[in-house]
Parts: sequence; structure tokens; C-alpha cells
Amino acid sequence: MASVRSAAKPSARERLLAAANELFYAEGVQSVGIDRVIEHAGVAKASLYNTFGGKEQLVRAYLDIRQAGTADRITRAVAERDTPREQMLAVFESQGRQFDRPDFHGCAFIRTGAEANPGGLVQEAADAFRGWMRELFTRLAAEAGAADPGTLGHQLQLLYDGAGISALMDHDSTAAAASHAAAAALIAAATGASAEA
Repeated sequence: MASVRSAAKPSARERLLAAANELFYAEGVQSVGIDRVIEHAGVAKASLYNTFGGKEQLVRAYLDIRQAGTADRITRAVAERDTPREQMLAVFESQGRQFDRPDFHGCAFIRTGAEANPGGLVQEAADAFRGWMRELFTRLAAEAGAADPGTLGHQLQLLYDGAGISALMDHDSTAAAASHAAAAALIAAATGASAEA
């Protein structure tokens, strides 16, 4: 007789993070109380405090999970392209695909960072993601031969942030095409290449 394997029930940590990801991303960190997260996760209140210590630590863990997922998505998109110029544009293409998702609620790092206390764990997580994005753009800009990779990296990050905010606030996924075109123009101007290349 074949044995039947049952899927292991997710741990309290996994359930809390899944609930936090769903609720915090959809409704905002300040709008969602800890009791809603606990109820949604189906765990005891002690599980949250024993696992994370408090809400700020849970929010930090939520952002760490979001960063890992976003970094993985962007890294895969970049790896599929051959040239640094194509790789920079792939970041915008990857972002643009998110705009059409029915569960798109903007950038979790911008939204959560705007609500965070300066210098706290949440601000650190938001800053870490933004630093990662800036480093990625700056590295690719250098590889593409930009005269000033730091400036191009900063410009592309501003464009990336603005596209996400525009897609959310204007409920307009065409922000993806506009940001892609603007990025191509910035890259061409900084590298001396054609925007069509």
C-alpha cells in the first residue's frame, strides 16, 4: 500500500509573513493592525511576539521577503539580456509587467518607507532596497560606457520610482511604455548610443 504524504502545515512564521505580505501590501502598514495580521494568519498572539518581537520587526521581515522576490524577478529579467543597455531596459520591462497585475498596489518600499519612523528597522529595509536598485543601475551604466554612471544610475532610479507611482496613482499601466522610452533616451544620451540601438 502506498503511503500518502500530507503537505506540512506552514509554520507560524510563514503564516504571519504570508498574512503580512497580503495585508500590508494591499492596505498599507499603518492601516493594518497587528490583531488583523494575527487573525488572518490563524496564529496565537504569542506566536507573533515570540517570532518577531513586535510589529516593526514583522514589517522589516515583510520588506525583506518583498526585496528578495523583487530582486529575483529583476535579476532574472536582466540575465535574459545580452548588453548592459538591454539589461537596464529589462528592469523597466519587468516593472511594467507588474503594472498590469490586478493585485498591483505600487512599490511596497516607497509606500512603507513613507510611513516609517526615520532611522528605524522599516526605514533601513526601504533604504536597503533602494540602495540595491541604485547599485544595479549604476553598475549597468558603467558597463554600458556611460560618461557618469552614478548620475545615470540616479536618473534611472528616479524614473523607476516615478513610473511605479504614476502607474498606481493614475491607474495607468501605460506608464511602463513611457518610462521605457524615457530610460532609452537617458541611456542613449549618457552613452552616446542611439536610443533605438
